[in-house]
Amino acid sequence: MINMEKIQLCLKKIIFCSMIISLFNIAARSQAPLSLSESIARYRKGELVVKAKKGQKVIVEQLSHEFWFGCAIPNSLAGGMKPDDLKKFKEKFLENFNSAVTENALKWAVMEPRKDQENYAVIDSILSFTEKNNIPLRGHNLFWGILKSPNTGQTYIQSWVTEMDDNELRQRIQSRAERITKRYKGRFAEYDLNNEMIHGNYFEDRLGPEITKQMAEWALKGDPDAKLYVNDYDVLITDSPLDIGLPEYMAHIRKLLKQGIPIAGIGAQGHSHLETFDRQVLRNALDSLATFKLPIRVTEFNLPGMRSEFRRSQLTPEQEKLKAKEIEDYYRICFAHPAVEGILMWGFWEGANWIPSSSLYKLDWSPTPALEAYKNLVFKEWWTKESGTAGKKGLFSVPAFYGKYRITVNGVSKEVDLTKQEGRVVANFRK
Repeated sequence: MINMEKIQLCLKKIIFCSMIISLFNIAARSQAPLSLSESIARYRKGELVVKAKKGQKVIVEQLSHEFWFGCAIPNSLAGGMKPDDLKKFKEKFLENFNSAVTENALKWAVMEPRKDQENYAVIDSILSFTEKNNIPLRGHNLFWGILKSPNTGQTYIQSWVTEMDDNELRQRIQSRAERITKRYKGRFAEYDLNNEMIHGNYFEDRLGPEITKQMAEWALKGDPDAKLYVNDYDVLITDSPLDIGLPEYMAHIRKLLKQGIPIAGIGAQGHSHLETFDRQVLRNALDSLATFKLPIRVTEFNLPGMRSEFRRSQLTPEQEKLKAKEIEDYYRICFAHPAVEGILMWGFWEGANWIPSSSLYKLDWSPTPALEAYKNLVFKEWWTKESGTAGKKGLFSVPAFYGKYRITVNGVSKEVDLTKQEGRVVANFRK
């Protein structure tokens, strides 16, 4: 005789187990890492809503990215380029980039190579260009404590600085920090406070570890709203020839934060040593830096890198294609990471780039495949342009990349900002 109660009990157990397995599977899938495209859709897009009348035509045009796609500006912008090259440089810079960083103009050794003979003209010229075109500018850097480069042997600190006694040196540091930030109050989007400290820290070696905090305090005295970044190299790779990299940088940042230094963001230099890079290492490094809950800028990107056999070479067409693919993948990974707020190249034209082969444009301004790859990402794949009609409730909604937009309804246009902080913006045409 069949025991129906036992059968029903078994069926209930089977159903319960199946439900548990399904829940585990759903949980496992939810915890699986997102693909790059999924991450970009999640972290780089918000909702743009247009309120209009039912049936009205709506056009959504992106004007710019909130994310920084930038490049360094050389001193030669203020003098040194041929007129035709200067005109082309400005034209192509504005065509490709929405943010900038001073390559050398702000560095103490460049500004004041001889005691009490400061040169503000180059910085002023660069700022004139960026401000005229609404381009935010990074100030690189207030201080740089590497006495001599371990790579090139080049000296980065003026001899007159090293010849001062400790009291005068401290006074000079204070004077520079306050003077620069006061003179350019509100004009630099952010500053690198003391560059590459894990690779050289002359000022702390001379004056003690408290000098870095004092640098920050003096800089903020000149401009209380100044944003101060740390910045260092070999932190996004594992093949540092000096065996100094991410772990040391992480420990350094922890130390500065423990000292109460108001770090506004983390600069991670993107100098690649070779002609390729390790994708997983880059992802892991960005994940590690993100634990500080501070914005990250990839500040100095070059590929090929300084130790590549192609650093000074003219690349073959095949090598140019490979370079384009490497740059494309690098940008995808950075753009997909929620903590990264920008990436800045350290040169885009062979005529003004310390690693000419990493350029987007040749010396004669002919484009490389890397330029096409870059523009396809920034201005096509990651660019929102939509049109349609307002629905039954008079609404038109689209997922859109964070940035500035022009919205047009029946020939009337408005500009709005869709920010990552807000996540949503409404353009109301019913008023």
